[in-house]
Amino acid sequence: MSRLRISTISFLNTVPLMWDFEHGSAGADFDISYTVPSACASELQAGTADIGIIPAAAYAQIPDLAIVPGVAIAARRAVRSILLVSKVPIEKIRTVALDTSSMTSVALTNVLFDRWLGAGRSFTPMAPDVDAMLHAHDACLVIGDTALQVDRSKYLVFDLAEEWIRFTGKPFVFAFWAIRRAALSEASVDLTAIFQKSRDHGLQAENVDLIAREWSGRLGLSEAEVRIYLTENIHYHLDAGCLEGLQLFYRYAAECGALPPAPSLQFLEVAKFATT
Repeated sequence: MSRLRISTISFLNTVPLMWDFEHGSAGADFDISYTVPSACASELQAGTADIGIIPAAAYAQIPDLAIVPGVAIAARRAVRSILLVSKVPIEKIRTVALDTSSMTSVALTNVLFDRWLGAGRSFTPMAPDVDAMLHAHDACLVIGDTALQVDRSKYLVFDLAEEWIRFTGKPFVFAFWAIRRAALSEASVDLTAIFQKSRDHGLQAENVDLIAREWSGRLGLSEAEVRIYLTENIHYHLDAGCLEGLQLFYRYAAECGALPPAPSLQFLEVAKFATT
C-alpha cells in the first residue's frame, strides 16, 4: 500500500501540529512536503497530495474532501499573524495588495470590507513584501511569519481575526486538516488519532519551549513572544464555537462573491474509512 502524501505549511503556527511527524514515529508512515497555504490547497486539488492543512477557503473550492475533526489553526482573539497593514486610516484605504500565499485571509479581507469597512476598494495580488506592497498601495494583507515580523511602529496595523471577532462575536478558522476521499482507501491507520495526538504533543509546555527557542532567532522575536503566539493567539481546536464561525464565514464569503458556496462540512468519522 502506498504512503499517503501530506502537504503542510512552513509557518511557525503549524509547527505544533507537525510535532509527532518531526519528532515521533508518525512521519514514517507519510511523505511530507512543506509549502505556503495557497500552494498546499493547489497540491490537494491537483492530487499531488492526499492530506493537507488547507486554508478554510479551499474547502469551498476543492470537491470531495473529508475534514480531520478537532484540529484547526483558528483564533478566538487577536491572532497577530493575519494583518492588514496600512499607510492611512482604514476609512481612507482605496487600494489593497493581497498576499499571494493566502486564500482564506484574502476572502476574509473581502468580507470585512464588503460588510463592515466599506466596499469599493481595489485589490491586487502581490508577493508578500510589505515595503513593495505599500510602495504602490494604501494597504496590504500579509500573513504568517511575514506578518509576525511587521514593524508596528511604522504603520497602522489591523488584526483581521480581531476585526472578525469584533463584528461577529465568533472565532475565526484559518485552516484545518483535510483528506481527499479518493485517498481514503490507501489509509490503514487512524488518521484522526494521529493528527490530534500530534497537536496535543506539540502543545505540551516543554515542547512549546523548544519551539520558542528554535524560532525566536529565525523570526527576530523573543522566546516569550513565540510562546504567547502559540499558546494564546492561535487556537488549535476545531470546536463548536469555531465551527459556528466557520459556517458564518462561508455564508458571508459566498454572499459577497469572495468564495463559491461551501459544501456541508463532512468529517473523517463519517467518511468511508476503516481504522486498524
